[in-house]
Amino acid sequence: MNREAFELLAPAGDLEKLKTAVIYGADAVYFGGEMFSLRAGAGNLTVDEMKEGTAFAHKRGKRCYLTVNIFAHNEDIQPLTAYLQRIREVDIDGFIVSDPGIIELIREIIPDAEIHLSTQANMTNYRTARFWYGQGVRRLVLARELTFEEIRQIRGNIPDDMELEAFVHGAMCISYSGRCLLSNFMIERDANRGMCAHPCRWKYALVEEKRPGEYYPLEEDERGTYILNSRDLCMIEHLPQIIESGITSAKIEGRMKSAFYVASIVHAYRQAIDAYFADPSGYLFDPKWLNEVRKVSHREFTTGFYFHKPTNKDQNYRTSAYTREYSFVGVVRDYDEKTGFAEVEQRNKMSLGEEIEVFGPDIDFFTQELTEMYDKETGEPISCAPHPQQMLRIKMAQPVKPDYMLRKKKKGV
Repeated sequence: MNREAFELLAPAGDLEKLKTAVIYGADAVYFGGEMFSLRAGAGNLTVDEMKEGTAFAHKRGKRCYLTVNIFAHNEDIQPLTAYLQRIREVDIDGFIVSDPGIIELIREIIPDAEIHLSTQANMTNYRTARFWYGQGVRRLVLARELTFEEIRQIRGNIPDDMELEAFVHGAMCISYSGRCLLSNFMIERDANRGMCAHPCRWKYALVEEKRPGEYYPLEEDERGTYILNSRDLCMIEHLPQIIESGITSAKIEGRMKSAFYVASIVHAYRQAIDAYFADPSGYLFDPKWLNEVRKVSHREFTTGFYFHKPTNKDQNYRTSAYTREYSFVGVVRDYDEKTGFAEVEQRNKMSLGEEIEVFGPDIDFFTQELTEMYDKETGEPISCAPHPQQMLRIKMAQPVKPDYMLRKKKKGV
């Protein structure tokens, strides 16, 4: 497989994240519209934002996929029909769909639509893959529950022009390919219609019927009570196996995550993928890429099902909290080469004397101390920037470019 045939696919929860993903090296992005996507809590894109986002991506040679992957009920059909008619003129490269009826409906309204089968459809064997090929589907988003050996078998038993997409990074759903009823059962928020409350991350205890208020911890070998709490998937150390298995699109989870998350994860995977294709036989994993993905909010990592069925080592029984060692403090909007000052949009508090890291799509990162900082509007020198999205002028130790990001390590970490 050559570099052009392999795709790094990034989440785009809103327009800013779409542009960030493209700038930081994604080959393609996937996003939801205002409805009918399984991430109702993400910002998602309006029709006008979809037009702007697809134009931005296509101008840079990137692809855009729209998720329409809810399991529709009867009352969804009419509004979905109207919605598809509204977006039929948007230049979307593929529709990610799980419901056969919705596939049929999309084809009726947008006859030339490219259909990608969502992971929600639980695609786990080559006979099912052939069935979907017969229905005109040309890309399968594989179920997360497949090993490398199973993926290679599927690749060897399907037509050459059928592509395989698989998740390589991000949160893992405890239910089979995300087909979960727990959220709906407990608080009537349907995970299969975009409103999952993530009850798999909650802490559970046992209550006996005649002893209300007496809670008994659910423990497994004294490790704790988060019995459904999976670690996050991270395959950055295993990209050769991903590529050589026949997967052609490496998908990052995270439409609910921040632009900082998108930039950091895409940047690290982009560097690793490019290093592999530059010299496949001499490729060596660089630990700096793993260090970079650890700098964004994450849980402990797992390789999921790729090598074996997950065990207790792939769960976190102690806590559902994220590891957050770094804060995203700003994004560069402009830079003056003559003065060495950058215009920075603040995202979290930063103060003079603090050490920050600066990274961008075309560099690793550099470290500097904050020595000079001014309020852009007033021109007054300031010692700290506590106001969200405050525009600042900051003296930079090295040249920077628009869209570079600033982060700082949290105290005590």
